Amino acid sequence: MQRTVVLNVVGLCRSLLGERTPRLNELAGGSADIRAITPAVTCSMQATYLTGKLPREHGIVGNGWYFRDLGEVMFWCQSNRLVQSEQIWQSGRLRDPSFTCANAFWWYNMVTDVDWAVTPRPLYCADGRKLPDCYSIPPNLRERFNREFGQFPLFRFWGPATSIAASNWIAKAAMALEEQHRPTLQLVYLPHLDYILQKVGPGGDISRDLGEIDTLCGELMDFFRDRGCRVVVLSEYGITPVSTPIHPNRILRDAGFLGIKVDLGREYLDPGASRAFAVADHQIAHVYVNDDRDISEVKKLFTDVPGVERVLDEEGKREFGLDHARSGELVLVADENSWFTYYFWNDNGRAPDYARTVNIHAKPGYDPCELFLDPKMMAPKVKIAWALLKKKLSFRYLMEVIPLDATLIKGSHGRMTKRLADGPIVMTTEPRLMDASVVAAGDIRDLLLKHLFTP
Repeated sequence: MQRTVVLNVVGLCRSLLGERTPRLNELAGGSADIRAITPAVTCSMQATYLTGKLPREHGIVGNGWYFRDLGEVMFWCQSNRLVQSEQIWQSGRLRDPSFTCANAFWWYNMVTDVDWAVTPRPLYCADGRKLPDCYSIPPNLRERFNREFGQFPLFRFWGPATSIAASNWIAKAAMALEEQHRPTLQLVYLPHLDYILQKVGPGGDISRDLGEIDTLCGELMDFFRDRGCRVVVLSEYGITPVSTPIHPNRILRDAGFLGIKVDLGREYLDPGASRAFAVADHQIAHVYVNDDRDISEVKKLFTDVPGVERVLDEEGKREFGLDHARSGELVLVADENSWFTYYFWNDNGRAPDYARTVNIHAKPGYDPCELFLDPKMMAPKVKIAWALLKKKLSFRYLMEVIPLDATLIKGSHGRMTKRLADGPIVMTTEPRLMDASVVAAGDIRDLLLKHLFTP
């Protein structure tokens, strides 16, 4: 076996390679564009890369979905048992029982049978505090890494304060895993570029961020190659410019399909009481319709909505490999300039208590506005300092600093890009193993196995 490391540089695409990426350019001669799946979002793409299957088989239809048996929308679950197909490390062990795998922050990294795992996992205290931390297999890795590298910088990993610090921490953990355990395959997640691209779009000022991730990739490439590893760099999607947010739940509400529960003067989505509701995930939205007799009416409702490119029914879902029980009865695909919000309220004064906070597990959809501090907020540093003081004194608090202005978002993903150069890319230190200029996302697993088992 040839030990291999896979660097997942989120948001990287061929059109971003240039003078700010000299280290990544070194691999351009052994590169191919990836033909993404729909949805081209983190959890679905990673599951396809690791299984070689489409969502209809591995079951990961998005970053979150409606769990019908629980009656709840859940995003960013972490149990690997949600993946319903054989994964690459399981395939590797069937070929050679000595095969080992380390997973540094790829998704579904708990309740997993990889040999070593590190993944984000904050501590949720009974007094309401959320403390930055991570989870590891075995547990002593977490203790060691937090001691040697400092506490995992959760608030630099996601939220308004995101920075290269989180990717740097993950890189240190990946190098430590290599030094201590020498896994056959290591999966490394480097999310830094993703944030700035969603905030300002690929046409915005991203030069510093490109330089930072390129420098970090160069350090990792040198480190792993010096230790005899093959290096594969890939991305899950490319991020393209957007200018138009679409609010499918507000459309469903105005048409009488949405169920709303009011608590303490605030409104909350009630999926079980909704005839239909949408789970928004970047440029894709699953629409769950509780009574099949309403499907045609709901489909007609969205057919002529500006910014909605396609409404996938059963036939359409089969076309994209999304015909799985976890998918909505309908799936909306945005056009290239648009994306979907989870917003379901019509009055910001009645928005749910989590709306202005960073709270990825409470929101029934993805919210990229969590990358911003509300520009309308007076003295944001004072407000944050006051909330942190209450946290330190163990009082309950809400860090309400996130805007409710979806027009702030300038980049998104999820649909297939018109140009392959704007979509995901794969590059390798072994160009002889790359025999095509375009690789389907479902073929990445076999490409990685080729790296692992070709002398």
